[in-house]
Amino acid sequence: MTQVNHETVDVLLVGAGIMSATLAVLLKELDPNLKLEIAELRSSGAIESSNPWNNAGTGHAGLCELNYTPQAADGSIDIKKAVQINAQFEVSKQFWSHLAGKQGFGSPRDFINPVPHLSFVRGEKDVGFLKTRHATISQHHAFADMEYTEDKATMAEWMPLMMQGRDADERIAATRSANGTDVNFGALTNQLLQFLATQGGINVSYSQKVTGLERSGDGWTAQVKNTKSGEQREIKAKFVFLGAGGGALPLLQMSGIPEGKGFGGFPVSGQWLRCDNPEVVKQHQAKVYSQAEVGAPPMSVPHLDTRVVDGKTSLLFGPYAGFTTKFLKYGSFLDLPLSVRPSNIGPMLAVARDNFDLTRYLIKEVLQSPEQRLESLRKFYPNLNPADWRLEIAGQRVQIIKKDAKKGGILQFGTELVAAEDGSIAALLGASPGASVTVSIMLNLIERCFADKTKGEWADKLKEIFPAREKALEDDAELYRSVAERSAQALQLA
Repeated sequence: MTQVNHETVDVLLVGAGIMSATLAVLLKELDPNLKLEIAELRSSGAIESSNPWNNAGTGHAGLCELNYTPQAADGSIDIKKAVQINAQFEVSKQFWSHLAGKQGFGSPRDFINPVPHLSFVRGEKDVGFLKTRHATISQHHAFADMEYTEDKATMAEWMPLMMQGRDADERIAATRSANGTDVNFGALTNQLLQFLATQGGINVSYSQKVTGLERSGDGWTAQVKNTKSGEQREIKAKFVFLGAGGGALPLLQMSGIPEGKGFGGFPVSGQWLRCDNPEVVKQHQAKVYSQAEVGAPPMSVPHLDTRVVDGKTSLLFGPYAGFTTKFLKYGSFLDLPLSVRPSNIGPMLAVARDNFDLTRYLIKEVLQSPEQRLESLRKFYPNLNPADWRLEIAGQRVQIIKKDAKKGGILQFGTELVAAEDGSIAALLGASPGASVTVSIMLNLIERCFADKTKGEWADKLKEIFPAREKALEDDAELYRSVAERSAQALQLA
């Protein structure tokens, strides 16, 4: 008979990515006496979506992502989502600033670097859109420094690589926000995990597969198997967080909580073109986003990005979408079929019926030749040398499928926190802009699942760590500027 070890913790976090690492550090800052365990399936942290080559790593702040500012039929621009994401990113920076002065956390410049954010459009219609967008969004204090130009000489200064060899008569325009950043969420995750290692009452365990999850008294019991040694454990926890990226949905279904019924997952894979040639890289110090194709998911907005990984600068272009039934890059092709349940088959079929444009787009992307991928890049970089670029396989994104009273089911591009009514377990589903707004999402989780403590004994500490929360940052220009300046200095961005 296999011996099963029995352990007890206050909090069990499944997955050692940016979400779990952030939540674990937050909880330990609020209550150093908490006993926590992070159980990770892989051999180290940040292997899946948090890995720098598996995600865009932009530091999403609404500065350049045009899909966050949709245009209405009357031509007006809705900036609410861009403003919200910008404020959420500032909240993230407040948390990182709080940690920057603590021994054991490491240097901020190992994970965040200043990189301007640009939007770039081609053609009369999109130029008109960008001009209207700038006129609207620059009225808000968070975007007041954004510059707009149709002058090609100015654009040659902002993005020299993209202007070389371009048709002189081409109608183009761009906006630029000089205070953008590049964030290596893999490095940040590992710094958070290393910081946790300096704290007492925390265990980060690898090669751990959760094989069972059931209610136990006022908490949960998880059956956990070491995939290398075969050792089996039972971990009892008062609170469980399922932060396993694409693997969170099967774990949520395993829990059986009614709040998790009806959710399905639509996996989308990705690829990038990557350039490490220093002669090319030095000519492009920016993140440049453009418009997505009709029918393309928001995560497929084309962009040419400066990336700083482990002190070395590269360029990434893409993403090129694809389809696989895996929920994780290192997952199983059975992930999607095994996720089908009586409660979610209706929403999943409704989404399949209503998203033919997306299906056609994904088929087109999967069938692309190397030359067709390069042709997409030429719209950004006309003088490219194919020898400078190689294909990089990105991570998986599992978009949310959920019930809808009118349509039966909808495909949701974003993130969603699903928690039990009693607050004893929570899961994070979905994708972008996840990593950049992790701190706001985890604060939302803490306020939902630890409501009594956030209103009581944790209230003062939360105010110390976060001088200004999202709503205040959105509404108060002076407060926004002072908090942003303080964060920039603490994170060595000023």
